[in-house]
Amino acid sequence: MKLFLCTLCALLAIASHPVAAGAAADAEESPITIKSNELQADQANRTATFIGKVVAKQDDVTIHADKLVVRYAEGGGEVEKVEAFGNVSIVQQNRIGTSQRAVYYNKEGKITLSGSPKVVQGKDMVTGREITYFINEDRSVVTGGPDARVEAVIFPKRKGKNDAKKP
Repeated sequence: MKLFLCTLCALLAIASHPVAAGAAADAEESPITIKSNELQADQANRTATFIGKVVAKQDDVTIHADKLVVRYAEGGGEVEKVEAFGNVSIVQQNRIGTSQRAVYYNKEGKITLSGSPKVVQGKDMVTGREITYFINEDRSVVTGGPDARVEAVIFPKRKGKNDAKKP
């Protein structure tokens, strides 16, 4: 699950500024494709907004949302924050994160999922009021509340014959 959230954060950071990302990208990096029904760029407010059936894809990570808003820092092209709204779904192989809102904070190095957030990997699943992943610290926090307690369903891996304890 750590790799999935880290990959998600990296994709959001890179995808947030497609033109600059393409110019500064290493030759080894895969291209990022963002599709939407509409793109609104507002230099005065330092935002780029993708609206309608947004799909952002890089390698095996795909993000779906109704709207994706990228906010840039003042005085430069650095990404400050990326927000995905409505029917957010982040898919990578057998890992899926869903919520109504996802926010990537570049400076803080964290991503939050809120609005019925759920992360599923294979049969394992975690839900709560909010799921926060701290990229630089490689840790996550799932918080509950009065209407949404933390719930985790974990299927232990079974030991094979070769994994049996030796005398």
